[in-house]
Order: sequence, then structure tokens, then C-alpha cells
Amino acid sequence: MVFKVFFSFIFLFLFLPHTAYAIEHPLSVPNNKVGVHILFPEEVEDAAKLINTNGGDYGYVTIAIQSGDKDLEKWQSFLDKCKKLHIIPIIRLATEGNYFNTAVWRKPIDYDIVDFANFFDSLNWPYKNRYIVVYNEVNRGDEWGGVLDPSEYARTLSFAVTVFKSKSPDFFMISAGLDNASPNAATKYMNQYNYLQQMNRSVPGIFNQIDGLSSHSYPNPGFSQPPTTNTPMSINSFQYEKALVRTISSKELPIFITETGWSTDVLSDQLAASYYTTAFNTTWTDPGVVAVTPFLLQGRGGPFQQFSLLGEGRSFSHQYNAIKNLKKVKGRPRIAESVLAAKSDNIPPKDKTVIDFSKSEYDNKTATISGELKTVFKWLLKLN
Repeated sequence: MVFKVFFSFIFLFLFLPHTAYAIEHPLSVPNNKVGVHILFPEEVEDAAKLINTNGGDYGYVTIAIQSGDKDLEKWQSFLDKCKKLHIIPIIRLATEGNYFNTAVWRKPIDYDIVDFANFFDSLNWPYKNRYIVVYNEVNRGDEWGGVLDPSEYARTLSFAVTVFKSKSPDFFMISAGLDNASPNAATKYMNQYNYLQQMNRSVPGIFNQIDGLSSHSYPNPGFSQPPTTNTPMSINSFQYEKALVRTISSKELPIFITETGWSTDVLSDQLAASYYTTAFNTTWTDPGVVAVTPFLLQGRGGPFQQFSLLGEGRSFSHQYNAIKNLKKVKGRPRIAESVLAAKSDNIPPKDKTVIDFSKSEYDNKTATISGELKTVFKWLLKLN
């Protein structure tokens, strides 16, 4: 009898969330929606100099992490810098190039989700909301193992919500931003509105499960349309996505424009700069938009240089200066409980127990047992 109680206690201790707090609605507090997309954690200092200016504080950065890049020291350092610099991180999950077909990204499996959840829960986050975007432009086959599958992505998204929330209810789960210029082309591409509808048909109520909607509101076609253009492929595409999701869910989901931007291969830097100023002062003032993180801060001379806000040699573009000079808001996000406790006690945040599950059914392979659990072991053994 004692051992039945013992194993029941162990199951509850390991598998149920240890907190009862919920996420905070990011628009319930003063919010600086101006942000930027970065490629590398070390760019966060340059990002702060762009987005926390002209009255602004606590702007956003979007950054992707690949499944093979779970370096605790690297990513804890990134989060610590975000805390110091008053930056709110939005982290997008990614796999890596498919080993057998380098033209596509490997399709994630359940293990990827569980491993990411364990990794991110082992880090000390600076703010209560832990923003996670579940993969990228999945309405393109090359972003999903070569063959798009909205049903499979919907199930993956639902599973991700369950797993991350089981680790901590502070994880703020955001669906993938979709390619707003994708046509309907068999297994290669799908229009984002058809894709969203098929997701909901496969997993009814999927948009009631998530906390936010990511949008890639590029000025398409050609990354070159004026900000005054209002079509389902323009920088207004987030409004069309939000309107559609509203018809198939019971939630008014906050919007995260995690990618957008004009191509200087098509437009002049000066014209793109004026477009940014107009967009931030008109279209992107929509009260449902939490963050706008243009792609991207620094292209480093690669294929993304056409979107880069920093020129080659780190020179400041007209677009960079236009965003820097925007009048901004002093944001006030809720600080993480662990940070507040550490500050009041003047001690570093307590290390977390990391539990490694290797199957989607939460089959426990290894666990680092805390001191509290060891005490329970000893107490129960004495009873026997």
C-alpha cells in the first residue's frame, strides 16, 4: 500500500505542472511593439540600440533556434542579456536542413517538441511570458520535409501547446507565420487562408488552444508594394488572417508580425525607409498587434542583405534610421517570478530540475532528482 502511494506521488510530482500561474495578455500593460528579427544571439545589443530609442523601452526581438543548437550557456546568456537590455525575446523553433534533401527543412517529430520544451524550461526567463513560435512558413512544402501537410502541422501545434504548457503555463504559444504570397500548388505550396482552414478542419478548435498568431505580413507581390496597399498579400495580411481565425475560433488572438520588410533589390533604401515610417504610423497601429519585428537587422552580405537594416560594414541604412527615430512607448512587461524572488533575496535564480522525456507519451528515461524528492524517498522507505 505504501509503495502504491509512493509511485502515485512520484507520478504527480514529475508530470504535473508545479505552478498555477497563467500567461499575461501582452496588451494589458504598456507595450513597445517596435522590434527587429535577428539571426544570432550576440546581435541583441545592436537590436536594443535600434528599438529601445526615442522614448521606447522593452522592445521585441525574434530569433530562431535550430534543434541541434541547445547550448544551455549560450541561450541562458542570451536571455540574461535580454533582461539587462530590456528586450523581450520571441523564440521560433526550427529543425535543420534535411540530411537527404538539403533543399528542404527536416519535418519535426514529437521528440523535437518534447526536447525543446525541456530545454527551454531549464532556462531562467526574464519575463513572465515565454514567447514560443512553433516553426516557420509551414504552408510551404520546403519548410515541412518537402511535402506540406496542414493536418500534420495542426496536430504538431496542438501537441506543442500541451507539452510546453505541462512544463510551465508561462509559455506563450504562437502558431507559425505563413508565407503570404504562396499560391495553391499541389504538395509544394498552399495559400495561407486555405491552410488555416484545413488546420482547423483537422484539429477542430486548434486556434482556441494557442495564445497568439504569428504573421509574415510582407508587402507582396515582390516585397515591394506600398504600405497603403490593402490586399490579402500586403502588409495588411495579418488583418485578413485575424478575421479568418475569428470565424473559426472563440478567441481574439493577439498578433505578432514576426517578419516583414521591403527589398532594396527592388526599391531604393530611401523609399523603403519612408514605407516603414508610414506603416508603423498607420497599418501597424492596429490595437491587436503586439510586436512588429522586421526581417532583419543584419544580413551580413548574404542572401538576406536585400532586407538588412544594417548595410555592409554595419553602416546605418535609411530604413534603420527611420525605425530608430520612430516615437515609441515605454513598455512594462511583467517580470518573471524567479527574477523578482532572486532580486528580493539578492541571490541568483534557483537551478531547475530537468526531466528528459524521449517519447511523446512522456516515457521518463532519465531525471535529475531534486533534494526535496530525495527527502520524500527517505521518508517513504522508513514507513515500509
